[in-house]
Amino acid sequence: MSSTPSPAESATVATDGPRDFIRQIVREDLASGKHAAIHTRFPPEPNGYLHIGHAKAICLSFGIAREFGGWCNLRLDDTNPGKEDPEFVQGIKDDVRWLGFEWHDLRHASDYFDVFYRAALKLIADGVAYVDDLSADEMREYRGTLTAPGRNSPYRDRSVEENLDLFQRMRAGEFADGSRTLRAKIDMASGNINLRDPALYRIRKVTHQNTGDTWPIYPMYDFAHALSDAMEGITHSLCTLEFEDHRPLYDWCVDKVDLSNHPELWQSVVAAGLEARPAKPRQIEFSRLNLSYCITSKRKLAQLVAEGFVDGWDDPRMNTLRGMRRRGFTPAGLRLLIERVGISKQNSVIDYAILENCIREDLEASAPRRMGVLDPLRLVITNLAEGHAETLTFSNHPKDESFGTREVPFARELWIEREDFAEVPPKGWKRLVPGGEVRLRGVGIVKCEEVVKDAAGNIAELRCTLDPESRAGLPGADRKVKGTIHWVSATHAVAAELRVYDRLFNVAAPDAEDDGQPWTSHVNPEAKRVVHGWIEPAAAQADAEQRYQFERLGYFVADRMEHRADAPVFNRVVTLRDTWAK
Repeated sequence: MSSTPSPAESATVATDGPRDFIRQIVREDLASGKHAAIHTRFPPEPNGYLHIGHAKAICLSFGIAREFGGWCNLRLDDTNPGKEDPEFVQGIKDDVRWLGFEWHDLRHASDYFDVFYRAALKLIADGVAYVDDLSADEMREYRGTLTAPGRNSPYRDRSVEENLDLFQRMRAGEFADGSRTLRAKIDMASGNINLRDPALYRIRKVTHQNTGDTWPIYPMYDFAHALSDAMEGITHSLCTLEFEDHRPLYDWCVDKVDLSNHPELWQSVVAAGLEARPAKPRQIEFSRLNLSYCITSKRKLAQLVAEGFVDGWDDPRMNTLRGMRRRGFTPAGLRLLIERVGISKQNSVIDYAILENCIREDLEASAPRRMGVLDPLRLVITNLAEGHAETLTFSNHPKDESFGTREVPFARELWIEREDFAEVPPKGWKRLVPGGEVRLRGVGIVKCEEVVKDAAGNIAELRCTLDPESRAGLPGADRKVKGTIHWVSATHAVAAELRVYDRLFNVAAPDAEDDGQPWTSHVNPEAKRVVHGWIEPAAAQADAEQRYQFERLGYFVADRMEHRADAPVFNRVVTLRDTWAK
């Protein structure tokens, strides 16, 4: 756990950091003495895996706490049993840590169920909450519309005694699911529909992952979330713009329960394992991270998995954090994206290419180089002896000597990329042609003397000669030729499964459905292509999640689940440059 910084220490933290409007509010609150320390939280519901949209919320809440010497809690909003699973809880914890953050406290909304229940009893006793018998359909009818006010429920004026009796019987499990709700008594004519007597509790006789069958009633999100923030001493409750209209209800719940002025309630807070540090949290909204060619609906992500469009929640085509991790995206690259996008109140869609460029930028500096061939074509150097083999020394990174060097085997027979040879070259071609020359990376200049074809007329082999004077350290090493190609030794290379990934959708707004087609019709059939190629031996020895730049091909990662040295599996993270528009 973090130690509590003094007000002076907190106020001087992060003076040179980002200057978005939320951080400016935090700076002003520290400078004025409103808060001695900053306390934020990240409160996901464990009903699915986190996606790219959550990355922004994680980086903001945890990042602000870190920058200003404060704390950030990870709180699992487990108020909706039946849809939640311990597997998702573990996944959330893994993803937060993978992004580079650690929480001050790990809490669950279910830790506070007793507090929520006692707070609801207080609201009933204060005459600002009542038990309603309207069905869900009737409640929607009574609620009104954006242009028409709602109507009071016929049960709104029940006495305090009757409401207390009914609510306690709800708690005892006496009534059927959906037959009664506890509602706040606010204003059915309010212009903000969220204040038209919103539900605070509903009956759900469903086993809960943490509390089992102890509770047949469960608090609604707005009620539980606001009180959890207050109990945990959250100073700045950061959430996305769709909660802006919920802020008056958030404040109503905090003010009406008024935890700090009710010792009995605070005793239940302490019993839940929290220090008695009452707070009046401030909710601040910011725009979501919306990426083109992506969806962030948990329901739709689950549909992709259930209907077999992808191979699971961690499929590298998915924009879940698990999928992005398996794809080989880096935490630093995602954090760079969040930093570049910035924090604002203006909703917008960020081009997917910006994400790819952030990943490239990180990998350009951090990924060692290796050689591999996706679509192999045999090249035989005829003026080398049969069985010729030698070892060459290559740098692991052309711009950073600290990466060191490696040994690369070279032999008479090589694999090159099939696309690096053209029998009839297009205009501007700089690679190998019949009778033409090209430089083999790190070796020297070869000339294509003969093209060998199979019975079907397909090119099966190139027979070339190596200019011995063009090898490193010899007088002809500086001789100019138009192109340089990469290779691997056919004698020493290791067979590998190379999974070439691209964007999951082939339109920028897949769930808009403005073309009359279902959103699933926009799944890109070319988003995954499996090829069986060859890689140099040093690449095969990679640890899981080791990332490389396969020269001229792109950035690849050793698959975190299936890669083995004797059966390598690599996923393409991203191309060397943006080729999507082309």
